[in-house]
Amino acid sequence: MSTSQKFSLELFPPRTPEGAAKLPATLKQLAATGPEFFSVTYGALGSDQNGTYETLMTVVRETGVEAAPHLTCIGSTRMHIAALLNQYRDAGVKRIVALRGDLPATAYSPAAPGEFHFANELVAFIRESHGDHFRIEVAAYPEMHPQADNISADFAHFKRKVEAGADAAITQLFYNADAYFSFRERCVKAGISAAIVPGIMPITGYQNILRFTANCGADLPRWIRLRLEELQDDKPALLDFGTEVVARLCETLIKGGVPSLHFYTINQADPTLRLCSALGIGRR
Repeated sequence: MSTSQKFSLELFPPRTPEGAAKLPATLKQLAATGPEFFSVTYGALGSDQNGTYETLMTVVRETGVEAAPHLTCIGSTRMHIAALLNQYRDAGVKRIVALRGDLPATAYSPAAPGEFHFANELVAFIRESHGDHFRIEVAAYPEMHPQADNISADFAHFKRKVEAGADAAITQLFYNADAYFSFRERCVKAGISAAIVPGIMPITGYQNILRFTANCGADLPRWIRLRLEELQDDKPALLDFGTEVVARLCETLIKGGVPSLHFYTINQADPTLRLCSALGIGRR
């Protein structure tokens, strides 16, 4: 694989003092691979909004790499989002990941509580208030959002986000390359020119990957699940198998002409470093 392949990395704000203490060393290891940017997530119900800013500034301070904060609709007011955008712009941020956000477990409506109900409204507000200053990324679901009524309704919602002004999309995790290519083909047929960047989740454990895929509605192919189940008590073998599976997926995507790869790091350096090494991408 070519070392020129673009990629980016996702982090979440540390939830414990121990996690915060480990973050600078993890960042330096990850930054050494040469990512295009880091994205920093925003907690459910906005619980990590302060942590997002602090983590973003830690990324910039420790690595000098561009950082993109996530913004969500959950519980947000126009005034609050406006203040955050100004704060990020003043900090030199030029890229935003705009999302609806995870709804609370008690929610019965697909709309987020607050003044922004859907991500397309948030995208439109960013464009109205800041023009083209920010590059805006949104979410895409090659296998359908788990709360969507059907796949056509889900795609129509994605199209509204692009029409509102999104520049690119980062997909939810998946382990079936055909799901990505089918979604991208549908975008082309619908006249959507925004870049569709595949989101890549390393496999590091049996139970956690079952949980991740169940929560986001992603398919975990049966042959992968059965092999992981068999290897769950042999950590080195499971890691080797997981790296092989995800690297093969990435190779297929790269050969298929993806614009970039977006790795979900879960604030760990080793899984992503293993994948970069297997793929021959990044600095070495």
